[in-house]
Amino acid sequence: MYPTTPDGRYFVVRGRLWRCSNPALPEAVREHWVKVLMDARRAVKAAKHSEDPEALVKARAQVDVAKQALGERGEVWWDDGSADVNRRMARNTQYADWYAGLDEASLQK
Repeated sequence: MYPTTPDGRYFVVRGRLWRCSNPALPEAVREHWVKVLMDARRAVKAAKHSEDPEALVKARAQVDVAKQALGERGEVWWDDGSADVNRRMARNTQYADWYAGLDEASLQK
C-alpha cells in the first residue's frame, strides 16, 4: 500500500519513515499482536471520547506494548548494526536517493 524501503525495514507516509513489523515473527504471533494492537487503539479512541485520562494512559501503554512486540518500536529487529531512523523524514536519511527516485503516484498513497 505504501512504498517500502528496499531493505524492507520501513514504509513511507507523507515522506516520513515508519518501521515495519518484524518479518521473522511467526504468523500466529503476528496475528495475536495485531489483534492486541487494534483492541488497544479502540481503547484509546474510547478513552478520548469519554475524556478519561487514566484510561487513555493505560490504552496508550497497551498500544506501545503491542508495537514493541511487533518490532515497530523498541529494539530493532535487524542485526547488522544499522541505526534506526524510524519517524524521520526519508529525504534526511540513507534512503534519500531511493526516496527521490519514487514516482509521484507511489507518494500520493
